[in-house]
Amino acid sequence: MITEKAQDLGRLIGQSNEYKALRRAEQTMREDAEAQQKLEIISRLTREFDALMAQGQQPTEEQATEYETTLREFETSPAGQGYLVARTNVDKLMQQVNQAIGEGIERGAASGIITL
Repeated sequence: MITEKAQDLGRLIGQSNEYKALRRAEQTMREDAEAQQKLEIISRLTREFDALMAQGQQPTEEQATEYETTLREFETSPAGQGYLVARTNVDKLMQQVNQAIGEGIERGAASGIITL
């Protein structure tokens, strides 16, 4: 029963305007070669930073500058802005969903009546 309700909720989220906008923004990013290049650089630098920190080292100033510059360029590009706005809207929707689930759990825990 709970799993079925969760699947229904997932279906409704997938059909929401927020989620559809995110999917469109992701498609726009995939079609934008410049945005893809920036994402690849950001991913590479992130992996390098993780490896350095695992060794107890810090990224060089040049690496940090390249990361910040590339991230800023991505965030200000049309594809990047569209994605970030859409991702933020889906995140807000999911926060509302999680809050509503939490409230439902609290109400259910306080109720002695079992409903299905």
